[in-house]
Amino acid sequence: MSQAQHVAGSQQDWTQRYTGAVMNTFGTPQRVLVRGAGTEVTDADGRTYTDLLAGIAVNCLGHAHPAVVAAVTEQLSTLGHVSNIFTSPAQIRLAEELAGIVFPSCAPQETRVFLANSGTEANEAAFKIARRHGGTARPRVLALEQAFHGRTMGALALTHKAAYREPFEPLPGGVEFVPAGDVQALAAAMGPDVAALIIEPIQGEAGVRELPEGYIAQARELTRAAGALLIIDEVQTGMGRCGAWMAHHLLAPGVVPDVVTLAKGLGGGIPIGAVVASGAAASLLQPGQHGTTFGGNPVACAAALAVIDTIRSQGLLERVRELGEQWAGQLSALEGVTQVRGRGLLRGVGLAEEVGPASEVAAELLEAGFIVNAPRPHTLRLAPPFVLSDEQAGAFTAQLGRILASRLTQAGAA
Repeated sequence: MSQAQHVAGSQQDWTQRYTGAVMNTFGTPQRVLVRGAGTEVTDADGRTYTDLLAGIAVNCLGHAHPAVVAAVTEQLSTLGHVSNIFTSPAQIRLAEELAGIVFPSCAPQETRVFLANSGTEANEAAFKIARRHGGTARPRVLALEQAFHGRTMGALALTHKAAYREPFEPLPGGVEFVPAGDVQALAAAMGPDVAALIIEPIQGEAGVRELPEGYIAQARELTRAAGALLIIDEVQTGMGRCGAWMAHHLLAPGVVPDVVTLAKGLGGGIPIGAVVASGAAASLLQPGQHGTTFGGNPVACAAALAVIDTIRSQGLLERVRELGEQWAGQLSALEGVTQVRGRGLLRGVGLAEEVGPASEVAAELLEAGFIVNAPRPHTLRLAPPFVLSDEQAGAFTAQLGRILASRLTQAGAA
C-alpha cells in the first residue's frame, strides 16, 4: 500500500478512528496532519497551516528538512539499531559534539554524555545523578515553582503543577519547591543536605518566563558553596532555540553548571534526549546504575548530527536572534498584547484580559492557518522552525492583530 493510500480519509474519519484506538491522554486532536514541508503542514482535508509551534520546539529545521532526511536515510540503510551492549560512530561523534557545545570552556576529558529518547528521560537520569551525588547525607532536591520537567515519575516529582502531580502521588520524595527568581528564598532553602538544584533558564510551560538577570549566577554560587549540583534543564530552550546553543549561555555567560539536559530540537523531529555532565558529576552513574535500550540509537544520533551541522553551516543561531528580536518588537506593538517574553524564537505573547482566553485566540489562529498554543490562560507560545521567513512572521503578526482588534471591539461593545 502506498503512503497516499495510508493517509487517505477525511479529518472526521481519522478523528473517529483516533478516539476508538488511542488512549485519551491528550483529548481530541485539533487536526489530523498528513504531511509537512519546511514551515508548513497539511491536514487530512487538504488545508495548509504555518507551523509556529514546531511540535513544541522540536522541529527546529522545519518538516522534512533535506539534511535530516538524508542523514536518517543513509544511517538506517547502513545500521539502524545496536543496543548499548555495542556502540556506533554516530553515537560517539554526537557525544563529542555535545560536550563541546554545552561546556565550551571545559576540557573534553572532563565531560561525559548519556543519550536517552526524550526530555523527561533526560531529566529522570539527571535526578538519578543527583541521588548518586547526595546519597543518604543529602536527601533534598530543590526545584522551582512553576517548573515543568516531564511526566515520568522522577521528572514529575520535579514538576510543580499540582494537577500533573497529584493523580500519581506518592512521588519520589525529597523534592522541595522554591519561588522562581527569588534568590533569598533559594538561599534560605539551600544547605549541606541538598543534593541538587534543577532550573529552567526560561520556564516554557509557565508562559515563557525568563529567570531574572543574575539569578542563575547566584544559584551557581549557592550550590557550589553548599556542595550541591546545579542542573540546568535546556530541553526546550537549548539547541539554538533562544539564539545560542544553550539559553544559559545567553542569560548567564561564564556560568558552568554540573549537568545539562537536552531533547526537543536536538533531533530535529527524531526522538532523542541527552544528559551532559562535567566534572565529578560526569562519573556518578556507573555500569548497571542506569540504562536505555533505544538511547544513542544510530539513526537518532545521525539526525542530531545533521541538525548541529545545519545550524552551524547556515548561521541559524544568528538568524534566530535577529528574527526573534525583530518579531518581538512587531508583536509588542499590537493592541491587546501586554508583553512579549522570551529569547530568540521561543516567545510568550501576553494578552490583555479584555481579549479573552488565549486558548480561544489560538483556536481562531488555527482556523486562519497558524499553529500556536496557549500554555497559560493569557499567553500564546511561539516556537517556530528556525527557517521561518520574515514574510511568514509578518503574516502571523498581521493576522493576530486582526483577531485581537476584533475581540477588543466585541469586549468594548459588551
